[in-house]
Amino acid sequence: MTGETILELTGIDSGYGDVQVLDDLSMHLEEGEIACLIGPNGAGKSTVLRTVFGLLEPWTGSVQYHGAEIGGMAPEDVVREGIGYVPQTENVFGSLSVEENLRMGGVTRSGGLSETIERLYDRFDILDEKRGAKARTLSGGQRQVLAFARALMTEPDVLLIDEPSAGLAPNTAEEVFGHVEAVNDLGTSILMVEQNAKQGLSISDRGFVLDQGQVRFEDDARALLENPEVGELYLGG
Repeated sequence: MTGETILELTGIDSGYGDVQVLDDLSMHLEEGEIACLIGPNGAGKSTVLRTVFGLLEPWTGSVQYHGAEIGGMAPEDVVREGIGYVPQTENVFGSLSVEENLRMGGVTRSGGLSETIERLYDRFDILDEKRGAKARTLSGGQRQVLAFARALMTEPDVLLIDEPSAGLAPNTAEEVFGHVEAVNDLGTSILMVEQNAKQGLSISDRGFVLDQGQVRFEDDARALLENPEVGELYLGG
């Protein structure tokens, strides 16, 4: 980590229709780190990612990336700025092959797709072995890896990841978290939402506890894991 802020949200109100979810929320992501958002269902964790990525327009407040305002920018423009997004569901095209999915992930690029795909195959062996397989035939963990790789086709500086372990068996979830760490080791900053709070924090540098659309706690991930109040309220004791 460099300690330099790469992504900053300030005073964000956001939601769906007339339903407010985020309430004066402020937080930031530092360059090179993994930051994990935890908290109860309905706390607004996924809404943070959708607001950053342009799927939701902030009602008030500022979303800045490298110091420039991106709040309300269309998702395809957010991608061009250097931010990737891996949603929790519907994050691959089941009827397309692994390679076709990767090419779809690079549609905003002007060239160099084949070279990037080969680098991703080198990074993710399981995808190399399944190049021609339809995505719907992959296991849950393999589909999640494919979703990561699709998002990396644009070579983003920041990757937003929503619930990477959702629906996965514990051993498979551990493998997926290993891939998250590997992506971060290569220089991509990560803002991750994770329902498995202990496991998410265990691979993170910093953590934020959201509740009712606000940041209730912010600290180093290890300090949050050891915080008795956080443990009692949000980590199952």
